[in-house]
Amino acid sequence: MVPRTLVCCLALLALAGCGAEQDGSARSTTSTQLTVRLDPDGKGPAKAKEARVRDAAGLRPADFEPVPDDVACTEQFGGPETATVSGTLNGRDVDARFARNNGCEIARWEKVSALLAEAG
Repeated sequence: MVPRTLVCCLALLALAGCGAEQDGSARSTTSTQLTVRLDPDGKGPAKAKEARVRDAAGLRPADFEPVPDDVACTEQFGGPETATVSGTLNGRDVDARFARNNGCEIARWEKVSALLAEAG
């Protein structure tokens, strides 16, 4: 038979773990501050739009990593738009550039499209 003290300790540990999840999500919202700059024609700052964003729901810092050099991408053109995103996401530094000049870059753009839409 399991001693009651052990059962009580395990129950307390389980409850303590539940509260940590809620605290972590509140922290991630406050530790996200991004500057999104969108250039709709890809020609420079004349028409570029910039926005500051505090909520990047569902995005992770890995979503801002560049495409590795050893990845083959389809040769297709998705448009002249370019974008940069810099700042912090969930407490981690982010500095990324986006374009739509091949299949891999188009996929990256689509992954962060809701964030980019806030600037444009």
